[in-house]
Amino acid sequence: MVKHQTRVMVAIFVLVDVLATNLAWVLAYYLRFYSAAVAAYLPVTKGIPPLSRYLLLIPLITVLWPAVLYFHGLYQVKRGRSRIDEFFGILFSVLIGAALTLGLTLYVRVYYRYQPEVAPLWEYSQGVIAIFVVLDVLALNAARGALRGYLQRMWAAGYNVKRVLVAGAGELGRTVAETILAHRELGYRVVGFVDDDPGRRGAAGLSVLGPLDQTMAVATRHGVDQLYIALPLDEHAKLLKLIKSVSNECLDIKVVPDLVQYATIKAALEDLDGIPIISLNEVPLRGWSSMLKRVMDFVLGWALLLFVAPFFAGIALLIRWRGGRGPVFLRQERMTLDGKTFEIFKFRTMVDEAEKDTGPVWASPEDPRRTPVGIWLRRFNLDELPQLINVVLGDMSLVGPRPERPPFVQQFKERIPQYMLRHRVKSGITGWAQINGWRGNTSIEKRIEYDLYYIENWSLLLDVKILILTLFRGFGQKHAY
Repeated sequence: MVKHQTRVMVAIFVLVDVLATNLAWVLAYYLRFYSAAVAAYLPVTKGIPPLSRYLLLIPLITVLWPAVLYFHGLYQVKRGRSRIDEFFGILFSVLIGAALTLGLTLYVRVYYRYQPEVAPLWEYSQGVIAIFVVLDVLALNAARGALRGYLQRMWAAGYNVKRVLVAGAGELGRTVAETILAHRELGYRVVGFVDDDPGRRGAAGLSVLGPLDQTMAVATRHGVDQLYIALPLDEHAKLLKLIKSVSNECLDIKVVPDLVQYATIKAALEDLDGIPIISLNEVPLRGWSSMLKRVMDFVLGWALLLFVAPFFAGIALLIRWRGGRGPVFLRQERMTLDGKTFEIFKFRTMVDEAEKDTGPVWASPEDPRRTPVGIWLRRFNLDELPQLINVVLGDMSLVGPRPERPPFVQQFKERIPQYMLRHRVKSGITGWAQINGWRGNTSIEKRIEYDLYYIENWSLLLDVKILILTLFRGFGQKHAY
């Protein structure tokens, strides 16, 4: 039922998004060619094309827009997504969709450039597209807000609300109830708990309505539609007895396995020829998502490399001049995706063979091994710029957990739970932990907490957000020794 309800909600949002986008496209056409206010700034010089030419793109927009919105996570049920995050997600989606649409029309015009009877049919005003971007961002946000408001008013009036009873008021049951309450957009209402311990405190002020052996009586009294059985593993006998007692009743029954404590990243249900298999650490960054991230890394990595090439040359000269004897680049072994190792590139900031006598050690404040140029490079993180080469080569990503040296990994994985889970994705130049201040010689535990949050909640929008915040927070931070 939850999956069905989610699919229904996604279908409704897709329909609303498509209608709002198509309306914005048609309205952009009329504003561009028939609005005196717009004509004052964008005069029409090539005549007014027929509306039918613009209507030809409606099928493309209808297919393309849900796809770009989907890849920005705008059809996923997420707890705590703010309206600001949704606004920027819509903005980036519309910009990408508009760029793809414009690129396609330009490609067709070039392809048919020697056929004058065809090429002009694919000529679209860039003014229309610019107006469309603004209108569509506003329309999508307004339409989604109006839809949510309408659904909330319906559910507040009690229309089509599914009433939920949770069996088990322990940690697992409270987690289930809190999660359902956090997603009111799905139309569920938790009426309370049944538990053999009436003194247990429920979630969000919900109370225990009766013992387990009176589950059906409680469900009937409160008009319950769904029963979530969230009993711990040590109450397995009670779970079986409860399932047997309610299995013949007109009640939608859900069993929540007591695996929350073992689900290290995100649990997912798989199917092995009809046998349900629970994966305890499912990573969202797989398949198409991984490919999209790699494309972004490759394109943006090359662009940044070309942009910083003059800085590379200047820094290399400084290292040769004031960096003492030794190479310009430091090549160091680091660990990345699936525990594989690679050689990371950095500008050398310490004396040559700084660890010859000590072995791998952490840098410290006022480290005497730093060169005069190295102090400046490390303070502003400019020693990290050569890692763009690793990004282009595919060893690293622009965004991800920072790669650690294998000797330190061996130390940390023995004393820090879930440390190795950060290697379920490719390491990055910057990351969620770094922009929140957990870098360098800081708490490893907090860094892991932020890394796991990034892995579990990954999206292209989150990557873009981290890259933008890096420009403001990532340079000149403390702890960069």
